[in-house]
Amino acid sequence: MYSYDVIAGLFTLPFIMIYLALTVLGIVVMWKIFEKAGKPGWGSLIPIYNFYCIMDIAWGNGWLFLILFVPFVNGIFGIITIFKFAMAFGKGIAFGFGLLLLGVIFYPILAFGDAEYIGPQ
Repeated sequence: MYSYDVIAGLFTLPFIMIYLALTVLGIVVMWKIFEKAGKPGWGSLIPIYNFYCIMDIAWGNGWLFLILFVPFVNGIFGIITIFKFAMAFGKGIAFGFGLLLLGVIFYPILAFGDAEYIGPQ
């Protein structure tokens, strides 16, 4: 007979492996996006600095990341930033919705596709 711990482990291991794979993918993708935008790739790994860089990429002013500390406003501002982020790479509103709703697919497209950083719009 199997114990419940072994059965739980067999069901948990695939989820852990998927989580680790998505984490590594996210690191590689954001590293590549930062480099496309002229930012240091390692900047995507530093917790507060990466928000500064994302705001600088999307808005042209990195200090706007401080707005993310304001409750309720941060959600709306974050969504607008995603659309600005897409436009900074020459993509349209539809691609912004893709980043918002299906980020695991659209961020790698942004990183490894032919999109070039054109600056804040």
